[in-house]
Amino acid sequence: MAFSIMGILTIMEFLVYRNTRMKYEYEVDKDFTSKIRLNIDITVAMKCQYVGADVLDLAETMVTSAQGLVYEPVIFELSPQQRLWQRMLQQIQGRLQEEHSLQDLLFKSAMRTSVMSLPPREDSPTEPPNACRIHGHLEINKVAGNFHITVGKAIPHPRGHAHLAALVSHDSYNFSHRIDHFSFGEPLPGIVNPLDGTEKIAEDSNQMYQYFITIVPTKLHTNKVDCDTHQFSVTERERVINHASGSHGVSGIFMKYDISSLMVMVTEDHMPLWKFLVRLCGIVGGIFTTTGMIHGLAEFFVDLICCRFKLGMYRPHETGHMDGIHANHCTETLAPDPL
Repeated sequence: MAFSIMGILTIMEFLVYRNTRMKYEYEVDKDFTSKIRLNIDITVAMKCQYVGADVLDLAETMVTSAQGLVYEPVIFELSPQQRLWQRMLQQIQGRLQEEHSLQDLLFKSAMRTSVMSLPPREDSPTEPPNACRIHGHLEINKVAGNFHITVGKAIPHPRGHAHLAALVSHDSYNFSHRIDHFSFGEPLPGIVNPLDGTEKIAEDSNQMYQYFITIVPTKLHTNKVDCDTHQFSVTERERVINHASGSHGVSGIFMKYDISSLMVMVTEDHMPLWKFLVRLCGIVGGIFTTTGMIHGLAEFFVDLICCRFKLGMYRPHETGHMDGIHANHCTETLAPDPL
């Protein structure tokens, strides 16, 4: 039994030694001069000539979509295979919100599958495109800013910028959108971003969607990946623009982001060999000591019980039978001789 337990625990300890864990450390981010890459893949249910996308940050720097974004006319409805991909991505998002250890598994595996991008359509639709897919990347400053998609193309302005929305009819407003990918930094396998797979259907033509994003610089060091990237958390809000009821604003999709001053360092940590050997010796020595103690106690109690039986403490007394024998013997010896 002792050797069987030692064998089982040794195998389990070896499996623990082979496995790795993710170690998270935090420090102040001292890099404030570099640029951040903004990766975008958003489909809006409006024609491409009616919408415009750009970035405006607190440094009053305007980054237009012409610097890296592509406007592609598409059909807003997904094909069956694309819809299946989106549902799988939404299921991953739901599991990530419940089990944070799943993100460690994604970090370790560094998977390069179709989860990272929307697959192409497998069918050939006959209806004309009714939506615009805006995809690509932009280089933005490492300061708070606002990426937005609204009606009309953006034009520079001395006090910021403006969108030519006067030529677009309100009847064509439809800011139903689908976010297939939205991330900061270099595209990294194994990271599923919070907004990936998001789909919003507008109930009103003057709908405003707001996403408030906090970006956290991240350094990832694993056995498969070694790079600098950015993770983010997001809260969202949506409302209908109605100036008569006091709900002011501009219809569109607004993603307001801010940069965290803390940086997260994620490292894949492996148990050192000396620690594995120490734990292994502890297992073997502990089992030998424990089994020796159990054997000694068992032997003590067995010897104690057996000695009591040998001393006759548990032997039954047969007094009645012996008294009868002695009485018969006395009667026979005292009887008179008939002769």
